[in-house]
Amino acid sequence: MKENKLEFFNTLGREYKEFRPINSDHVGVYTCGPTVYNYAHIGNLRAYVFADVLRRTLEYFGHEVRHVMNITDVGHLTDDADSGDDKMELQAKKVGLNAWDIAAKYTQIFFEHTGELNIKRPTIVCKATEHIKEQIELIKTLEGKGFTYLTEDGVYFDSSKFETYGELAKLQIDGLRAGERIDIADKKNKTDFALWKFSTEGKKRSME
Repeated sequence: MKENKLEFFNTLGREYKEFRPINSDHVGVYTCGPTVYNYAHIGNLRAYVFADVLRRTLEYFGHEVRHVMNITDVGHLTDDADSGDDKMELQAKKVGLNAWDIAAKYTQIFFEHTGELNIKRPTIVCKATEHIKEQIELIKTLEGKGFTYLTEDGVYFDSSKFETYGELAKLQIDGLRAGERIDIADKKNKTDFALWKFSTEGKKRSME
């Protein structure tokens, strides 16, 4: 009898390849979690159903899965151009609560809803607010290697310094038209993104 093989589509090489874990004792999986400023709608939940199917498939093939998922409870801005209000702060103002209470409320509701869908809870759930120190250290490391620059409103990653940026998605950077959808403001390159946003002068967010 031929042994079943688990294969995945390799996005970089555009071909199916047999899955071979990096570690012999477990498979590490990271999936992006919710921004907990409101309810997750059915479109959001589709992503968590997919992650659950992936995890269960790996387990079916005999792998121990260590699944890590983040909770974005600060820092998700309303505008794709790295501007606007923090979604946590905005929702807090609407309902008369503070941002911490908003995060706690919708985190609990999120896991109630995923539980109703029989989605397994990740092995590790990490909140953005619990890893600010590590985020700052990572940004400092990138700064030391020359991958960042400063603007009036924050620290940005200079994508032109990363030679293979966009390779995984086959992104045709030269064909992107800056300013068509969002304002690139003081960015050096249209594919740059914010690593850290400065507080507005004279204004303090409730989670600072």
